Amino acid sequence: MAQDTADVAFGGRSAVRRNALLFFLDGVTFQPSVALLSMTAVIPLLLEHLRASTAQFAIATSVVSLGTFVSQPYFVSLCSRTRRMARTFAVVLLVQRALFLAFVLAMPLLADHAGLMTWLFLASWTVFNVLAGSGTLFNVPLVLKLLPPTRRAGLRGVGMAIGSLLALGAAALIPVVIERVAYPWSYMVLFGVGLAFLFANAAGFWFMREHDDAEPRVPMRVTEYLRDVPRTLRRDATFRAMVTSCVFLVLANSLLPFYTLHAIRTFGASEQHVALMASLAIVTGVAVNLGFGFVIDRRGPVALSPVAAVAVTAAGAVGLASGSLGGLTVAWVLANVGAACYLKTTMLMLGDVSPSGRAPSYVGTLFAISMLVSSVAVLALAPLLDALGFTALFVLVAGCGAAGWYLNVRVFQPRLSAARRRARG
Repeated sequence: MAQDTADVAFGGRSAVRRNALLFFLDGVTFQPSVALLSMTAVIPLLLEHLRASTAQFAIATSVVSLGTFVSQPYFVSLCSRTRRMARTFAVVLLVQRALFLAFVLAMPLLADHAGLMTWLFLASWTVFNVLAGSGTLFNVPLVLKLLPPTRRAGLRGVGMAIGSLLALGAAALIPVVIERVAYPWSYMVLFGVGLAFLFANAAGFWFMREHDDAEPRVPMRVTEYLRDVPRTLRRDATFRAMVTSCVFLVLANSLLPFYTLHAIRTFGASEQHVALMASLAIVTGVAVNLGFGFVIDRRGPVALSPVAAVAVTAAGAVGLASGSLGGLTVAWVLANVGAACYLKTTMLMLGDVSPSGRAPSYVGTLFAISMLVSSVAVLALAPLLDALGFTALFVLVAGCGAAGWYLNVRVFQPRLSAARRRARG
């Protein structure tokens, strides 16, 4: 009965069930694409085949963050003003995937021109990630709007876990396809399968049943949002502490592609080992989504958020202490635990921190700042790696994890507790 009462505030029992199923399918369809359109698996292999430089690899890595940062103001404004967030989001996703498909279909024409293909890939990848900036900005407010608090993590986690199992099969395809299918058709097959899952993923948002906001969103134009960012950080000390903590963890997570580059260049990792690393990342995601999601529903995301920082710190320490491919693989698993836990807790923590109607602005501010810092750091890391080797990578990862933990546990959580006490009177 209590659950039915809660469902009424989110559009009624039928709407909640429909949307919960579609969010479940979101995970099922999105996860397989991660293995096939990822800076930690297929794309490093493609760039190595094209003999891309470390600087070009860094560009491909940094635009994942930088593209998201550039588009943040526009998508915050769009999300705050559109009446039907889910359908608007679906249209953006369909355009994003159609444009990258155009590059994939053009690959045979570019096959004999490695330099040109490298730069055209970087251009297409940049556009893809600029439009990917809509992802969290729409996804988080949609979850907060369409699902009751007790249904936001568990079932979605199961969907992500099932999708991750499908992704294991996709990861197993990587070495087989590259070995047995001629270039560039091998990469066309891998990217094409990934895009097929992404098109199905976008369609799910189109069919969500969306009710009017219980608390009207605060509409913002791009210029208003840009002016609001410093004001929000200045007046909300709790959110400011959360952003600072998250910046360090996003930076550490954005360096994951360099683990793959390290494996290939330092230890001569084969396509099979790169596929194994992709599979381990997927298995890690399954474990986190199955185990962590339901625990978050019971204990809350804030209490469990330091787990991400602990795992990231451990990844950096293991990477520093080990000089073997096996040790690097252990560090890779720990880093993926940290990344998965971060994503699982941070999006839901924003529901505890952002005021009613301000979720798009708060989400945008958090991710814009963290994406900007991480993208600049990734570009700066390329010459450091050339000069100092991959030791610099793990020093940075361990330092970011430790700083993220301290700011979360010693600054953010005490401020949030104090704010809650003041709100209760």
